[in-house]
Amino acid sequence: MKKENIRIFRGKLRHLERELMGQLKQDNVCFGVTISQCHILVEVGNKEEISIVELASVLNLDTSTLSRAIDGLVNIGFVARKQNPNDRRYVSLSLTHQGKNLYTSIDNSNNSYLTQLFQFIPESKHDQVIESFQLFSEALKRIKDLDLCCAVVPENTKTERKT
Repeated sequence: MKKENIRIFRGKLRHLERELMGQLKQDNVCFGVTISQCHILVEVGNKEEISIVELASVLNLDTSTLSRAIDGLVNIGFVARKQNPNDRRYVSLSLTHQGKNLYTSIDNSNNSYLTQLFQFIPESKHDQVIESFQLFSEALKRIKDLDLCCAVVPENTKTERKT
């Protein structure tokens, strides 16, 4: 891809990130949970029951970081933890009744937002947008799996960290 197109694309990504993060923050403040907690609730709600290890993989987090976020959700009554009687290391998560209600609210809010958003995109382009996001998402996963991100840094752009 041409250098100029890369620069333009990076700008579009930054704009997309700011818009999405703004929307996430706005929605999550309304529901009283953080963005991290929202991601956990949605993933647990989508699966109905999920292990901490599987959830960590889906969210790309280490289990210790995830456990702290889960503790908060357990303490406020949105998530239930269940240990496997045959393997104490295997812990599964599910939503409580209160958590299911919150998950439904988050799900409905996101569906409504995206329905409104797609009204600004010609209907003939909807499938194209979805396919493009799918391709981009798959490419991100593939490059992450190769562990190449930021591996090549030109010498003249390296900076010393000040401590």
